[in-house]
Amino acid sequence: MMDGRVKTLHPKIHGAILALQDKPSHVKDAREQGIEFIDIVVVNLYPFEKTVEGGACLEDAVENIDIGGPALVRAAAKNYNHVAIITDSADYPLILDELEKGAISLETKKKLAVKAFRRIADYDCAIDIYLSKTLGNEEILRMKFVEGRTLRYGENWHQGAKFFKEPGVTEPTIANAKQLHGKALSYNNYVDAESALNVVLGYKDTTAVSIVKHSNPCGFATGNTLKEALSRAWDGDPVSSFGSIICMTCKPDLEALEFLKGRFVELIIAPEYDEKELLYLKNKSKDLRILELSMAKGKPLENTYRYIVGGMLVQSRNRGLYEKWDIVTRHQFPEEKKGLSEFAINACKYTKSNAVVIAREYERGFYQILAIGAGQPNRVDSIKKLAATKARENLKILYEREKPDVSEDEFAGNIMSECVMASDAFFPFDDSIITSAENHIRYIISPGGSIRDKEVIDTANRLGVSLVFTGMRHFYH
Repeated sequence: MMDGRVKTLHPKIHGAILALQDKPSHVKDAREQGIEFIDIVVVNLYPFEKTVEGGACLEDAVENIDIGGPALVRAAAKNYNHVAIITDSADYPLILDELEKGAISLETKKKLAVKAFRRIADYDCAIDIYLSKTLGNEEILRMKFVEGRTLRYGENWHQGAKFFKEPGVTEPTIANAKQLHGKALSYNNYVDAESALNVVLGYKDTTAVSIVKHSNPCGFATGNTLKEALSRAWDGDPVSSFGSIICMTCKPDLEALEFLKGRFVELIIAPEYDEKELLYLKNKSKDLRILELSMAKGKPLENTYRYIVGGMLVQSRNRGLYEKWDIVTRHQFPEEKKGLSEFAINACKYTKSNAVVIAREYERGFYQILAIGAGQPNRVDSIKKLAATKARENLKILYEREKPDVSEDEFAGNIMSECVMASDAFFPFDDSIITSAENHIRYIISPGGSIRDKEVIDTANRLGVSLVFTGMRHFYH
């Protein structure tokens, strides 16, 4: 009746679904009322989600709120011992296969019931979100995560931790990685592995390696070969790279893996492994965590979420490297350094703020991090006390290894003068420029936007520094 709005809430239907078929009093009532038991319920709910996603008007959205469908689903799922409830056409082949063998198993009915209640919960959430905004002018956030599993521990040994997966995610993400070997992952493993993956994704079509420790990239490089990229990434911080997480954009070969002999790493991520290389890694350590993750492009998620006690922060993803490319000094910024600059910005983007990254082109078209300064309360410390100092230490190692026919200071100065330093945010004072110039850094990338930009530019002009403003800040907390 009422144009189909009322058709399912009737004892001949709901009695037939809810009856406990092994309970005599229910069987007796059914016979007296002429009710025939229903063993299978299949419901395709009105397409509310698709309707509102398509930008339908309120009237069309409301008309696509299913009433009888959810009632049927809940009734059937409640009585899963006797009734199979099907809410997903993907389950049809399974059901048909079991019916051909005789009957739908109780185990299948249980799984279908859980799936059905989850479907109704998702459906009601979608309605709540839409109507709260449309009728109540209120933003509602409802999230679903599944397949919860216990981790080895949390950030610290005494903390428990679990990981829950967001369904339907197709873009490259650690959540979709397959563990092939090693100890169970910890909370920190997930956080660090995501950082390592994020750093290389912009270079997934090249041979690139990122090395991450405590969620900061301590090494990142591209190379002609995987071994070259790996060794150059390791040079970014040979000390911190021990006990790190490594992410590679291509299938590892034995030559590259032999570089890791005697070097302890926690976890390795790669798109795929050949059997020989996988066996080599397994023999390296029974505890080494080995993850396989395709880096093929999927549908990207729009937002990121961060829980704070008592609330949730939501923001759009930080996409892109720069909005503009303004050379703001008299000293020009060579066009041939743009590739190196993009590499430096990419690494800086995933380094904890306040962050600076010093990068070099060690061979035509191939780049590496020379040093980073991460997580400092002020930017000049990131440069002076961390990045510049670490760069000098790394260049000393390189100098002793290569034994060039120049002094160590000249060797270091020549390399530093051709590096690019990227900053995740503007320079509030010109002390960062002064410190950089004192360390022979001549090419600097910054978003700009400080009230003291003119002072910073004037100092750069006075010291012979070339400065580019990109207009895009990359704070990472």
